[in-house]
Amino acid sequence: MRKIFCTLCFALVALSAMAQKQLAIEVLGHRGGRYEVDENTLSAFQIAYKNGIQSFETDIRLTADGELVISHDASLKRMCGVDVIVENSTRQELKKQKSLKGNEVLFVDELAAFFAPRNIRYIEWEMKTNSYTPEQLKVYCDKLYNAVMPSKPAGAAYIFSSFDTRAITTMKALHPDAECMYITSRPVEQSVFDKAAELGVKRLGCNLNGTSRKAMREAHKLGLIVNLWPGGSLEDFQLAVSLGADISCTDYPQAVLNFVKKKMKWVNPHNDAIK
Repeated sequence: MRKIFCTLCFALVALSAMAQKQLAIEVLGHRGGRYEVDENTLSAFQIAYKNGIQSFETDIRLTADGELVISHDASLKRMCGVDVIVENSTRQELKKQKSLKGNEVLFVDELAAFFAPRNIRYIEWEMKTNSYTPEQLKVYCDKLYNAVMPSKPAGAAYIFSSFDTRAITTMKALHPDAECMYITSRPVEQSVFDKAAELGVKRLGCNLNGTSRKAMREAHKLGLIVNLWPGGSLEDFQLAVSLGADISCTDYPQAVLNFVKKKMKWVNPHNDAIK
């Protein structure tokens, strides 16, 4: 009996140690998961959510009549097969277009309404504003904040991200409580830390390629939360895990989630430290 008791105690200690060592990384569906679904459409987010994805990245532009539309590209040519410029079109005009897979162009109010009653963990609203004037930026940032924040699910993190540092400074000036992320094509490195300090942000979206474990440790010492991209394969996700990323932005979120459940049970695909 004593031997059995000791064995059980040892097993419990071992399991506890394994649990403590489990790595946490948020699996983020890039545009809903652009290689698995019809990217940035309502169908994309519906399918991904139904299959267990609770964190997403999406892209926002401003239409000619001041509406906020979900679109990565300035033109609808790639998605819809027509060279219609988003910023030169009205909501009514864009709603007449369909993706090559038959889905409607999606608007921010529609996506925010979809997220509102659901168990959402984290959303990155990427501000695609590089060509906007300072006045357009003010209108855009104010509209975006007011379009998504009132319906934010309780406990979810809503992040306003951009390559455009002007968008970040404008958003923070208009809405000081807005959580912002600086995105760069550079790896995690000192110049990026300096830019984060200059912008007053604690969140970074950095290039997976060229990022080192040492640089990630330094980022965490500085209290930075790091999202590594691109995520074009399962191997990219595994590299993000090994580097110690807080978030992995992936084009295959459903495949990653299934892979973690089957092959990487020591990885938690959710990371509460990002909130």
